[in-house]
Amino acid sequence: MPLLKLDSVQLQFGTQTLLDHVDFSITKGEKLGLLGRNGTGKTTLLKVLAGELSPDSGERWLRPGVRMARLLQTLPEAEDISVYDVVAGGLPEAGALLSQYHHLLAQGDDIDMEQLAQVQHKLEAVDGWTLQQRVETTLSQLQLPADAKMSELSGGWRRRVALAQALVSEPDILLLDEPTNHLDIPAIQWLETQLQQFRGALILITHDRRFLQNVVNAIAELDRGHLTVWRGDYRGFLRHREQELEAEDRANALFDKKLAQEEAWIRQGIKARRTRNEGRVRALKAMREEHSNRRKQVGRANFALEDASRSGKIVAELQAVSKRFDDKQLLSNFSTIIQRGDRIGIVGANGAGKSTLVKILLGQLAPDSGEVKHGTKLEIAYSDQLRGHLDPEQNLIDNVCGGQEFIDINGKRKHAISYLGDFLFTPERVRTPVKALSGGEQNRAVLAKLFSKPANLLVLDEPTNDLDIETLELLEEILLDFDGTVILVSHDRDFMDSVVTSLLVIEGNGVVSEHVGGFSDWEARGGQLVDHSQLKQQNAAPSKDQAPASTAKPAKAAVAKRKLSYKEQRELEQLPALIEKLETQQQELEERISEPSFYQQEAEAIEEVLVQLAAVQADLEQAFERWEALEDQD
Repeated sequence: MPLLKLDSVQLQFGTQTLLDHVDFSITKGEKLGLLGRNGTGKTTLLKVLAGELSPDSGERWLRPGVRMARLLQTLPEAEDISVYDVVAGGLPEAGALLSQYHHLLAQGDDIDMEQLAQVQHKLEAVDGWTLQQRVETTLSQLQLPADAKMSELSGGWRRRVALAQALVSEPDILLLDEPTNHLDIPAIQWLETQLQQFRGALILITHDRRFLQNVVNAIAELDRGHLTVWRGDYRGFLRHREQELEAEDRANALFDKKLAQEEAWIRQGIKARRTRNEGRVRALKAMREEHSNRRKQVGRANFALEDASRSGKIVAELQAVSKRFDDKQLLSNFSTIIQRGDRIGIVGANGAGKSTLVKILLGQLAPDSGEVKHGTKLEIAYSDQLRGHLDPEQNLIDNVCGGQEFIDINGKRKHAISYLGDFLFTPERVRTPVKALSGGEQNRAVLAKLFSKPANLLVLDEPTNDLDIETLELLEEILLDFDGTVILVSHDRDFMDSVVTSLLVIEGNGVVSEHVGGFSDWEARGGQLVDHSQLKQQNAAPSKDQAPASTAKPAKAAVAKRKLSYKEQRELEQLPALIEKLETQQQELEERISEPSFYQQEAEAIEEVLVQLAAVQADLEQAFERWEALEDQD
């Protein structure tokens, strides 16, 4: 039996039909991902499901006794209230009483016993002790500091608090709107686990394709007012949708052919008009009306990067660079060389120093020590995650095109409205102030401004935020065709797998490691990012008597030496040559993988080379261990 149903629901905003006679139902255990282009009405549909917005027509039915909770796309305010108060607020029947009781207990010896007794009496009347246990269990499961102030928390931690507020009521239906926003990769993986264990019904909006694949067991797509549901995982839905769109195109082509034949027939001469069938005329009128009411597929964004002249072979070189903020070591003695054509992804937990590293690479921030050298003929296009390149008070033509009617793109003059139309902006929207645009529209505006200038070094800091999946896929294609150098900061694991050929992993406490391949390749080799709490502990300033983590090593246990056998002596003599051979093989394979064309091959060819590299690395590590063991005995 369904928990929630919509029956022929219709909703319009002005002339735009967001929901067109939508039928929908969800049952316990169903985890559904809601997809659709930016602006199609996904959040509006969530509001209708939650009962916050009444449709123009149709019915919403909720099974009696069913509890529902909703996580908003926007973060909770960074106010001067405690985490406990926010989480307890998810229990409207007892939340205020529980907060009052919690704060009274915190007063210690100064507690007002009379007031405490009154609160206890009220809590007993609403089964408050059971609810108190539920709040404390939720705080423990989500590892939240109960007495911390919201104003002290980062965006990722406030997102956790909002999720705790939604979960504490133990809802039968959980509605999540962009839950991965403001979360780093460890927190996204943590959230995946939480939702996989959730036993109720789940409806979520997200553009994170890996997250969708790992969490949902059904997909609903809102397209031109119609809602279609696919039972299965996200990858299965992609195959199904491709078949559906092909079938729609074929049906439309047959319909248009039939309509053209009937239009030709009706325009025949007087002889045909004497004998024409009146039923056929009525059918033609109906076909005309059906054609005029047909909802055409939403256009695809159409934009490209403007290439600049080639940069020098060396784009940037960092030598022994260190950077510290207060008691937090972000970079420690880090060296690397970025060459023309590299596609580098920078990953790490929130606050680990990803944006700091980018600014040092670009010369916007000076390191505490070390040297940064930049290559020649660099033309840089940089997009930051805060959308700082847009004036919120100005419209899109002023922001992107400098107020000009025409803009030069790849040496050709293009009308500003036409150029912005390539980014799916209607003529009405191009004159809207940026502050009135949605998050996805603002991100498309950033890309429009970024791609209007020639560049050979493209630096993107969280470019995928709020973009719909189709625009994400197009952006991937553009970056793959780009001949210059790409430096990418992103928490979208699939996006990085599609674009980058190497990673800089900021592991915390100043340590940065370099790895060949995409994010999944690094994960397959055992790579794992440090969680928030672990990272905070690592970044704590060491005491005077404690050696820094990067230099402290466990002492080796004393081992009694013995004389090597003849066979072991021969093995020790041959190991340096073997190690040199394996290092050469490793270097050759890494050079092949770092070529921009490597990930454009068939999947089998890519996998074969990666397996070879993993095997060589394992053999090399084993050879080093054996050499060290024999050396200790010699």
